[in-house]
Amino acid sequence: MPTAREIMTPDATCIGAQDSVLDAAKKMTDMGVGALPICGTDNKLKGMLTDRDIVVKVLGAAKDPASCQAGELAQGEAVTIGADDDAAEILRTMTRHKVRRLPVIDGHSLVGIVAQADVARALPDPQVGDLLEALSAD
Repeated sequence: MPTAREIMTPDATCIGAQDSVLDAAKKMTDMGVGALPICGTDNKLKGMLTDRDIVVKVLGAAKDPASCQAGELAQGEAVTIGADDDAAEILRTMTRHKVRRLPVIDGHSLVGIVAQADVARALPDPQVGDLLEALSAD
């Protein structure tokens, strides 16, 4: 079974915890992505920021995206996966935490992002259905 390192998108670009949500939205637009890892000044992963977070927690709450910092939206400890963990472990972690993207960690370094679509391509069809069902359920 393939590992996270084999199926991830490498070289994940972070948004700084001190950067504005507006800057994060611009970076997402420029990169054509729907999520960015949030990294602190210590280069440690603080969480993930999604386009949905921006809409619901900032715009929907009538906050100013230019003055709201990305780090304000990081909640608790980030859910991650090890670079050498296999696709079955990725599936279990995504299902358990109901997340569609996982930062991939090698030691203490962020080395990539593995998304639901990456896992779907790597798993046999029945397991893909299980993943999609688990992540789609409320």
